[in-house]
Amino acid sequence: MILRVFRTAHTAAAPLLGVALLVTLPLWLGHQTFYVNIASQVLLWAVAALALNVLVGYAGLVSLGHAGLLAIAGYSVGLVLQAGAGHLVACLVAVAVAIAASAAFAVLALRSTGIGFLMITLALGQIVWGIAYRWASLTNGDNGINLASRPAPFGLSLAGAEPFYYAALVIFLAALLSMWGFVRSPFGASLAGTRDQPRRMTALGFNVWLIRFLAFLISGLWCGVAGVLYVYYHQFIAPPAAALTSSAEILLMVISGGTATLLGPIAGAAIVVVMKNVASAYIERWNLVLGVIFILIISFMPEGLVPGSLRIWRATWRRVGLLLKGARGGQRGSA
Repeated sequence: MILRVFRTAHTAAAPLLGVALLVTLPLWLGHQTFYVNIASQVLLWAVAALALNVLVGYAGLVSLGHAGLLAIAGYSVGLVLQAGAGHLVACLVAVAVAIAASAAFAVLALRSTGIGFLMITLALGQIVWGIAYRWASLTNGDNGINLASRPAPFGLSLAGAEPFYYAALVIFLAALLSMWGFVRSPFGASLAGTRDQPRRMTALGFNVWLIRFLAFLISGLWCGVAGVLYVYYHQFIAPPAAALTSSAEILLMVISGGTATLLGPIAGAAIVVVMKNVASAYIERWNLVLGVIFILIISFMPEGLVPGSLRIWRATWRRVGLLLKGARGGQRGSA
């Protein structure tokens, strides 16, 4: 009974503690600009990983083209700002363009599933990279597009590291909350049905293609939001943002953390960003260490880091409960 009450209280308090930790994170980091910027990167890549998780985790569709959608949104911001529009218009146009691009991606990629879907999205992502690299009159090629400033919503400048972190945190929490509602909605259940039993869903009268198409749009929307955060964080965007390595990193974030979970992509994003930006300063072959970490996760926690950790946690509490019951039984027998 005590263990059950503790588990219930722990489950209820965990989200609040998590939000409190994120809100006070700059304080824990000593207000050091470098580490606050790392935290901002974790948040923006977590949004991108959550977006991809809609397809990988809940639709069973593995994509290697989402960095292309992120880059499309980022380039849209830069081009609209160059045209003389304001930051709000640039952000809205960027997200709208990302949704339109995801619709085009979906129409082409959903002709197939499995490896076919993977290869089509890879090709689409490479097309975006090629356009960003070769269409220099539009994208400025290797030189990329620079942003002169960050926005100042409600008069609050995001030029500093901490203000931008809190803006990214608000957007991240909005993405997380929307994903939580999505997963528990009837549409989320129907999307999981298309992943597990597509033929049965069709027999029951569901339009499997349309459900997957709408899921792609939702994924593209939040990937576009991540692209807006990306370009404002760096105040610069260039073809590497759309490269295959970027798409592969987002996919690794999802797989290593745990697909079809909300915390998995966040944990995966934290691992990749910290290894790239912090561990690389101390370890020359940091990518080798990152590869070893992924191999260990897949070997010992094939379901992902977060689900695997929960499995170990539950097994530990179950064992503790059995030990407590045994101790009580021994006390009663001695009495």
